[in-house]
Amino acid sequence: MTQAECAALEEVVEADSYPDTFAVPQGTAGEKSSANFAIPAASLVLAACGGEGTEGSSIASVLAPTVQVAKPATDGEAARFILKASLAATEPEIADIRSVGYVAWLDKQMDIPISQTGVDWLSSRGYDQVTVDEFYFRDNLADNMVWNQLITSPDPVRKRLAYALSQFFVVSTNGIEIEWRSNAMAAYWDVLNRNALGNFRQLLEDVTLNPAMGVYLSTLDNKKEDSRTGRVPDENYAREVMQLFTLGLNELNNDGTKKIGSTGQPIETYTNADVSNLARVFTGYSYDYANLVRTPSIRFPSQKIAPVESVIRRMTSDPTRWERAQTVSQHSMLEKTFLGTTIPANTDAPTSMKLALDTLFNHPNVGPFFSKQMIQRLVTSNPSAGYVDRVARIFNNNGSGVRGDLRAVFKAILLDDEATNATGLTSPTFGKVREPVLRFTQWARNFGATSQSGNWTINNTSNAAFSLGQSPLRAPSVFNFYRPGYVPPNTAIATNTLVAPEFQIVNEVSVVGYINFMASAIGSANGLNNDVKATYTRELAIVSDTTALLNRLSLLLSGNQLSDSTKATIKAALDATTVTDTSSLADKQRRVYLATLLVFASPDYLVQK
Repeated sequence: MTQAECAALEEVVEADSYPDTFAVPQGTAGEKSSANFAIPAASLVLAACGGEGTEGSSIASVLAPTVQVAKPATDGEAARFILKASLAATEPEIADIRSVGYVAWLDKQMDIPISQTGVDWLSSRGYDQVTVDEFYFRDNLADNMVWNQLITSPDPVRKRLAYALSQFFVVSTNGIEIEWRSNAMAAYWDVLNRNALGNFRQLLEDVTLNPAMGVYLSTLDNKKEDSRTGRVPDENYAREVMQLFTLGLNELNNDGTKKIGSTGQPIETYTNADVSNLARVFTGYSYDYANLVRTPSIRFPSQKIAPVESVIRRMTSDPTRWERAQTVSQHSMLEKTFLGTTIPANTDAPTSMKLALDTLFNHPNVGPFFSKQMIQRLVTSNPSAGYVDRVARIFNNNGSGVRGDLRAVFKAILLDDEATNATGLTSPTFGKVREPVLRFTQWARNFGATSQSGNWTINNTSNAAFSLGQSPLRAPSVFNFYRPGYVPPNTAIATNTLVAPEFQIVNEVSVVGYINFMASAIGSANGLNNDVKATYTRELAIVSDTTALLNRLSLLLSGNQLSDSTKATIKAALDATTVTDTSSLADKQRRVYLATLLVFASPDYLVQK
């Protein structure tokens, strides 16, 4: 970054009217904390210039008709709600939600159908064809697919929820080293999109039988035990489906707190015997090759390429449908006893799967375990026990006797008083860091970014030194980009037993990388990677009025979270160079670029309240 840019960034930090901290909530909505439990938010920006870095009741029952009349009182409140539920706030959406109210707006957004699947987008580009380009070897197509989905899809609420789910049911492109890897990841992304507003039980089943998950966590071609060789079923998925996707490590109360046993210690949810027995369930599944054949490579005809449909279809336990058809199943026919359930010996694979997933789905841990992590992804890092309990109750029963209704669960999360109450704006213990993927997506959606090629060649943005330090569908492990219980060491957050998940990917290197990447994206003459470029049409129209420009950016990007002093500091930096209605386009663009970058780098923006 230039010295001028660094100076402006430092001024933004110094002028920040909030305490020089990022903080996360404890207690119920409306409670006051006696201290700021925080780590320096200023480090997010100052590290980029070589500075020292460092590590109540609900709004109403979600089902009550009276909640329909609840409306945001201001544009800022409307934008703040939208930014939790969606991927970007726009002026028409702000006007709409103020007119119809929270629930009507949210229902309307949730009703928007999926316009194009990830699989279909790849197909529309010809990326499912065996050509000399060898698309079946390329993994960057999955990156471009998901960026296109996040930036251009007309159902941003569903996409925000699907992205949150992708950090719970993790499959990473990094770990899918198969032919048609990008297409397999697109099919997995489509599973999350399709089920984001459906039922958790169906989502769990679709995730389990998806080939990308099968490759990632070793259920694909997982064979039954063999006493002759000593082989036993692979336990990878059996362990992770309990630890990460349904139960967690310890038994929970409905409010997400750990149950304590007679020894005074938390109670473990499962044993090694549970893992070993459950692993038998996930045996005997492989690609569904029915009526499919391999295709010769164009460059090397002797090499046969797998059919793309094999990575898109569900895995099958029918051995006659496998690539090398068999008549003998590889599913374990032994008795399977786990979590208090026994599946009798000689039970076939589909029946075993159904009984196992039903057992996991109905475990009392699932509601609080899942609900708390979705609250963390959408609203705040440390939700109160009451908040978790209210949402988990909706997971357990949506009011009509249905368990796992994700539409009702996400509405409960977003409409809860703890999520919408204005006290969160001033509470030093409420909020979460906006993760880099969502910041970049917001930039692209707010400023009219388009792909000149139509291919959305954003590619992998995982590199912390030169890019965002995070890329959708590319978590470094099954444990996601950051753990839900991550505590920055040697901080007041640690002292006060709070967590800040997103800070696991924040350091001096990642902060520099983020700011430099955003600077290049925001002001690139030819577009990011010579392809993706924003228009800034509305901003350029008011560029000579820095007050109007900053008010617009503050509203749309942060829900009016920019303090007056922060806006004054940015305004002074902008006004240092005179720009009028008759100025050149280049001068106008430079002012818009600088204003946009300074907002995206400010602590006021980086912490979502």
